[in-house]
Amino acid sequence: MTVAIQVADLIKSFKRGNRALRGVSLQVEAGEMVALIGASGSGKSTLLRHVSGLLLSDRGAGSVQVLGQPVQQQGALAANVRHVRKDVGVIFQQFNLVNRLSVLTNVLVGLLGQIPAWRGCLGLFSQEEKRRAMRALARVGIAEAARQRASTLSGGQQQRAAIARALVQEAKVILADEPIASLDPASSRRVMDILSRINREDGITVLVSLHQVDYARRYCPRTVALKDGEVVYDGPSEALTPNLLKDLYGADLTEEMLEGTKGTGRTPPRASTGPVQVSTELAVAAASG
Repeated sequence: MTVAIQVADLIKSFKRGNRALRGVSLQVEAGEMVALIGASGSGKSTLLRHVSGLLLSDRGAGSVQVLGQPVQQQGALAANVRHVRKDVGVIFQQFNLVNRLSVLTNVLVGLLGQIPAWRGCLGLFSQEEKRRAMRALARVGIAEAARQRASTLSGGQQQRAAIARALVQEAKVILADEPIASLDPASSRRVMDILSRINREDGITVLVSLHQVDYARRYCPRTVALKDGEVVYDGPSEALTPNLLKDLYGADLTEEMLEGTKGTGRTPPRASTGPVQVSTELAVAAASG
């Protein structure tokens, strides 16, 4: 299989010698959906930001490649990192939408790496590009909100708009940093359903950081667990044990995290396998209106 993400011996230190990553190595194959779990401060977000090139490792410490192309090596960004980033969609916990702009315009931002800079600066998008954005919004179920300001959407809707932005970008790899941490359970399930579907239907590689272990077990066949900046587990999500979770989370462990791991014979509910509903007529009409 093709390797989508390759991390080797990554070390990251912050002020006062606080080491966030301690020689982390990780390989994710193309088309995988992998959960990244661990307590707060374990290094999940730091690792994702290194994969996207938003953070640099300690000088001389480690390397990151995405889709066979270098992102960073030995603490320096690769010369062609802007080219690599076009294939990497990043979904943040706080959505990172521009509140005063319309939902449609926020989604069209995903095209900025593909169109001339002057058009991007002026916000000039073609009708075909708008139709493309509307199709992405239809796939995540919020095409009817395209003309609204982003600030008017609920948290779950804003996160779906962020996913639509990655779809318009035509990202081959999606890095999702705790995308459901601030959402209610119903919105969380919908966001994770969408990520699972685009992984399955489009073959997009998804590496998603989650604090909720039950969602990792439900949606991701493989889980990587971090503790104090080190990989302490990398294997099937269904094989996560209560003892491992207690070691990972300590006093922060909840009964919900242990659900499905106690040997009761129950298995966690699976992600929806139904097709994504796409209203092409609505998308085209709204883009042309």
